[in-house]
Amino acid sequence: MNITRASGFTALIAASAIVLSGCAANEGAAPADPTESGEAPSSLSGNLVGAGASSMGAAQETWIAGFQTANPDVTVSYDPTGSGAGRETFAGGGSDFAGSDRAFNDEELGGEIEFTACAPDSAIVQLPLYISPIAVIFNLEGIESLNMSADVIASIFAEQITNWNDPAIAELNEGVELPDLAITAVHRSDDSGTTENFTDYLFQAAPSVWTEEPDGVWPFESGEAAQGTSGVVDAVTNGTGTIGYADASRAGGLGTVAVQIGDEFVPFSPEAAAAIVDASPFIDGRADVDLSIELDRTPDSAAYPIVLVAYSIGCETYNDATKAELVKAYFTYLASPEGQAASAADAGSAPISDALFERVSAAIEAIS
Repeated sequence: MNITRASGFTALIAASAIVLSGCAANEGAAPADPTESGEAPSSLSGNLVGAGASSMGAAQETWIAGFQTANPDVTVSYDPTGSGAGRETFAGGGSDFAGSDRAFNDEELGGEIEFTACAPDSAIVQLPLYISPIAVIFNLEGIESLNMSADVIASIFAEQITNWNDPAIAELNEGVELPDLAITAVHRSDDSGTTENFTDYLFQAAPSVWTEEPDGVWPFESGEAAQGTSGVVDAVTNGTGTIGYADASRAGGLGTVAVQIGDEFVPFSPEAAAAIVDASPFIDGRADVDLSIELDRTPDSAAYPIVLVAYSIGCETYNDATKAELVKAYFTYLASPEGQAASAADAGSAPISDALFERVSAAIEAIS
């Protein structure tokens, strides 16, 4: 991604609180006085409530701290309940905006869902403001990285490959001493955009093995289930011979998989994930403020195909003009060079490209 727009960005002072899962806010340093930079004090005030994708949790912490530093009379909270719950909460009017690892689909936008916070006939704003690889994480003593093809990954999570020394894994990892150990595959128990993105990759890249349609709900009852991104990471970390999938910012010290693309094995990175997004088209037939992307996960060149695009979702026209003003200002900060650079530094995401920034800015401007 082109990140030259972010040059000269000064690190933000972590300043404010974030409400996560209904818990008490985290404490940070005292907010800087915005007048010290020569800028006029913010006139914004009020409360802004968001909920949704747990994959965006670290980014939301960073964004909220930066936004509240510049707008000390605004309180922003974000509850990382998962993408499905976040979309449901927003649609029902329980939050002012949602974060989701997938956009609302055509059926939902075609009248299946009524959006309580939005004015009648309002379009839904869906902005791809968080781009991050999904890491395939595992816990094997002494092994930090493994090469796998899409078919091997799909076969493991479909429980067709059940032992770590299976020949299909061994032939892609010459010289690695694989243990004679059962594989425990961990998946999300909640309705998750991360799951939908992961199963979309399996469906596109390994169609002969993975025949289940992409969905936020895991299609099998077997395997180990865990709640949220943190739950999957904890289950893999605390298990033996475990494997799972999670936002790459949460991989920590776990082993990770390099994915086969052609004759190469590509490890995750923000840059490799961004290459998939820039090469993928927007979904046809959507409103101008709806920038949902149809991801192509079978690239010809070396790019990391297991990627999630998390959307910031709101109304084009709100019933409450005050909420519209706050959402518009918050989304503006998220999309800005400063906001994208902060997320890249703290959450490992890929800043949006200049071309996408222009489209996003026009969509935000339409919010009222």
